Amino acid sequence: MKILIADDEAVSRRLLERTLAGLGHEVTAVGDGLAALAALMSPEGPRIAILDWMMPGATGLEVCRLVRNRPAPYVYILLLTARDRREDVLTGLDAGADDFLTKPFDALELRARLRSGERIVDLQEGLVRAREALREQAIHDSLTGLWNRGMILEQLGHELHRAEREERPLAVAMADLDHFKRVNDEHGHAAGDAVLREAAERIRSTVRDCDFAGRYGGEEFLLVLPGCDGATAALVAERVRRRVADAPVQTGERLIPVTVSVGLASSRPRAARLRPEALIQAADEALYRAKTDGRNRVAAAPEAIDPEPAPPEPASPDGPPLPEER
Repeated sequence: MKILIADDEAVSRRLLERTLAGLGHEVTAVGDGLAALAALMSPEGPRIAILDWMMPGATGLEVCRLVRNRPAPYVYILLLTARDRREDVLTGLDAGADDFLTKPFDALELRARLRSGERIVDLQEGLVRAREALREQAIHDSLTGLWNRGMILEQLGHELHRAEREERPLAVAMADLDHFKRVNDEHGHAAGDAVLREAAERIRSTVRDCDFAGRYGGEEFLLVLPGCDGATAALVAERVRRRVADAPVQTGERLIPVTVSVGLASSRPRAARLRPEALIQAADEALYRAKTDGRNRVAAAPEAIDPEPAPPEPASPDGPPLPEER
């Protein structure tokens, strides 16, 4: 465990440093509050700190308050002090200290208080990991690792707003694995899952860094292609189609051929007030055409999607405006 010691008394600081090193800790020792604050504010800084109450630069209380003003990561703070009055304890706790260590310190007491600090830090890290895992589950598809339907649709909405603001085109591609039901029927659902995972990985590795890919549902994938007009989107979609069909998917000793059909739709550069549903519907209709034309191909909507018409101006309650007097 990384531990910071901040004490302007050199003898006390060296004694603490030797004691902690003997317990197997990685120790950083400084002699003033500003150096302590800089070390603790570092992203990879120590997670446990022993701060002298009175130090030049910044007191232990001031360092406590400043460290507590940042959201994460949590630092367990021991205040090192000769003060033991009830008022002093309350002041330290109000400043954000977790515990106290009196001068001169007792090695056994120090070890026991550090064990408490390590438990708190480990618990907090476990909670952070659990929160991140829940967040990942909330935004990613559990089977393929791509964004789930809700997140890819949310991203499409964000990109439409940005395309409107920057007057750039935007395209979407709806990709659907061909004859996927046959894979499940002939090889089983475990093989079907393997095909979905591999197809998702091939799609992810083929699209541009600025593109977004999500599992729309079943064996369908939705790609959001910012800045793409129809011609550029067709190139991206064709790369995806070729990559998916490039080689069969191996599951155990079986080799399962896989291909994908892709439907494309793009917006005009000035597509203000364009709804995500309009692009998705146009891409879905193009996908249906790719399927009926033989599968394993890319089909595009016949023309870019226009924005919705602007609503009419509300009529004046006083009737039409009178002609201007000259």
